[in-house]
Amino acid sequence: MSIATPPSFAQFISRYLPGKVQKISVNATFSCPNRDGTKGHGGCSYCNNHSFTPGYAMTAIPVAQQIARGKEFFSRKYPSMRYLAYFQSYTATHGQSIDFLLDMYQQAVSTEGVDGIIIGTRPDCMPQNLLDRLAEMRKNTFVMVEYGAESSWDDTLAAVNRCHTWADTVNAVKRTAEADIPVGLHLIMGLPEESRQQMLTTIDRVNELPVEIIKCHQMQLIRGTRLADEVARGIRTIPQWSAEEYIDLCCDIIRRLRLGIAVERFVSQSPDALLITPRWGLKNYQFMNLLANRLRITD
Repeated sequence: MSIATPPSFAQFISRYLPGKVQKISVNATFSCPNRDGTKGHGGCSYCNNHSFTPGYAMTAIPVAQQIARGKEFFSRKYPSMRYLAYFQSYTATHGQSIDFLLDMYQQAVSTEGVDGIIIGTRPDCMPQNLLDRLAEMRKNTFVMVEYGAESSWDDTLAAVNRCHTWADTVNAVKRTAEADIPVGLHLIMGLPEESRQQMLTTIDRVNELPVEIIKCHQMQLIRGTRLADEVARGIRTIPQWSAEEYIDLCCDIIRRLRLGIAVERFVSQSPDALLITPRWGLKNYQFMNLLANRLRITD
C-alpha cells in the first residue's frame, strides 16, 4: 500500500479561498526579539535573512509597492492569479505598536487582487490584544498566522539561540486556533545534535495541536552565520544527509503526520553563493518529484 500524501498548500487554501492563490512576500522592516535585545542578541545562529527573501522584497519600500512588484512577477505566467500578502521577513508582530501593525496589514489587504494576509512570527510574539484585533480582521478577510516553532526540543532551541520554548509554541497555537484563525508551523529538520527520533517526536507533538498546515525544510548551513562558524570549528554538528536519506525522513514524517494536516513544503533552496551544505544539485520541484515517486512505491 502506498503512503497517503498529505494535502498541499493549494488544497489547504482552497478550504478558505476559491481559485488560484499565490503568496507574495512582504518585507516590512521588522526585527526580532533575539536580535534587538528584547530577549537576546545575534539572532538565530543559522539565520541569514537574504537566503529566503525574494528579490522584490529585499528593500524597505512601501508594502503596496512590494506587492505590485510581486504581482508583476507572477502575473506574467498567471494573469488571473489572486494573492496573499506574506509578511515573511524576521518577526512580523514585533517591535511596533498594534495600531502600526494593523495599519501595515490593512495596507496589504487594501491592494487590488490581495485576498488576505499570512503573518510569519514567533510563538512568543503574539500578545492577546493583537490576536483579538486579528480575529476581528479575520471576519472580513483571510488571516493566517505562521509560527516559527523549528523544533519541540528546548535544548535545541537554546542551542540555536531561538530564545523561546516549545511551551510558547503550544500556548500561541492554542490561543490562535481559539480565535478562529488558521495556524501554521514552520519546522527545521536537522538542527544541531537532534536525532532522527527527536525530529519524529516533534511531529507527534505537532499532531496534538490544532495546526492546519506545516512547512518543513532541511537544515541548510549558510555562509556568514554563527552556526556555519560553529560547525567549522567542531562545536556543533548537523546531519550530512544525501537527498535520498532526507526523502526517507520525509516519508517517515508523512506516515506519522495527523490526517488532514497540510504540508506546504519539505525542502528549501538557498542561493548557491550562500549555501554550504547540503548541495544536492536539485531544484525544489525536482526534489518534490523524487519524493512523490517514493510515495508511490509500495510501503
